[in-house]
Amino acid sequence: MAWITRFVTAVAFLALGVIFSPETFGSKSEGQHPPMLITLLKLAHLLCFSTAWGAALWVTFIGGIIMFKNLPRHQFGNLQSKMFPAYFSMVGVCCAVVVGAFGYLHPWKTSAAAEKYQLGFLLAAFGFNLSNLVVFTPMTIEMMKERHKIEREAEIGDEIGSTKNKEVAKKNPKLAAMNKKFGMIHGLSSLANIMSFGSLAMHSWYLASKINL
Repeated sequence: MAWITRFVTAVAFLALGVIFSPETFGSKSEGQHPPMLITLLKLAHLLCFSTAWGAALWVTFIGGIIMFKNLPRHQFGNLQSKMFPAYFSMVGVCCAVVVGAFGYLHPWKTSAAAEKYQLGFLLAAFGFNLSNLVVFTPMTIEMMKERHKIEREAEIGDEIGSTKNKEVAKKNPKLAAMNKKFGMIHGLSSLANIMSFGSLAMHSWYLASKINL
């Protein structure tokens, strides 16, 4: 997944370049943009935002819960370890494109306060997502693998929809210590994911206010 991380980082720097140096990319502060370019940027913004929003909604509140309730716990964890790097990479690229498109259409120097706040929310969504991709998810996966190894030695981990972990950990100090470390990192990862989702939710409210039905 190292190449994906580098790609997301490259897209992020491109997006920042669009925001803070719009003239370099043909953006004009007085708002005179080629109509075709405006349409393409709005389309990129809409498609990438909806993709990021929909993916975050599904993974966070629907797909993950269904898998947890219907798969053996270790199988569920192994599936998540493959899915989450791809999920955070995709959402990261989408957020970077959204930031770039929004920044081009609303140059910082000439934007109203509302647009500046929205740019802040979008940057926050990207930042929280990137922290998961680069920091929290790799750490969580590594600790999960170590915990699975300890659990297999204790002959647990195949249960579905419940766990014998806490009961066994009371008599297994090694497992109890690993649970504590895993819980902390997994909690930070979940918090970053929720904060990213919340930032996107704030932007969805802004977009809704711009729609005339």
